[in-house]
Amino acid sequence: MANPSPLKAVTLTHVRYQRGDQLGHFLAWISLIPVFISLGGFVSHCIFRRELQGLFFAIGLLISQFVNEVIKTSVQQARPETCALLEMCDSHGWPSSHAQYMFFFAVYLTLLTHYRIGSLFRTQMGIVFLLVWPSTVLTMYSRVYLGYHTVAQVFAGAALGAALGGAWFWVVNKSVRCHFPAIEESAFGRFFYLKDTSHIPNVLKFEYENARAARKHVSYKRSD
Repeated sequence: MANPSPLKAVTLTHVRYQRGDQLGHFLAWISLIPVFISLGGFVSHCIFRRELQGLFFAIGLLISQFVNEVIKTSVQQARPETCALLEMCDSHGWPSSHAQYMFFFAVYLTLLTHYRIGSLFRTQMGIVFLLVWPSTVLTMYSRVYLGYHTVAQVFAGAALGAALGGAWFWVVNKSVRCHFPAIEESAFGRFFYLKDTSHIPNVLKFEYENARAARKHVSYKRSD
């Protein structure tokens, strides 16, 4: 009877650490930040906000992760020997997808904040430097500490993520953003309520005032 093929795990949230290691426990949660950003951040943003800047941000992250998989499959560099103890070494290690994701996210968000583009990124540079960048560095460190990657693998992921994040920001905001009004007015944009509010100085105030005005407008009142 032929031996069955080795099993592969779905590793979305399956992060292991040494029992009793409090720092490892903390870093295991830190290494899940990309999952939290994707599910809690971009999915909710796409459902409830429909901002074109946020949607293209998410598309860029997906492209970055696709590039990561192509490179990993082509290079096929093994993960470190410590990964064997975690029983999670059924994929290649160079470059680190976690580091690449976080550095793409941090670079793109920093540029958005610096240039004050988009409704969610105004006057938030303090949050970026006090929360986003420390989380990015800790995520990179967690992958080495927990034994999933070598230092070289996480630095390769970080460099690639930073480069792709900067390049994608330039593509979106120099070549694509000028087409946002046309996307809004297209049949696709109208059907999915896609919008761009980057031209509005204070979106929260704008939405607040319009919501109050709509409450008083007869066309918005419910009919019993």
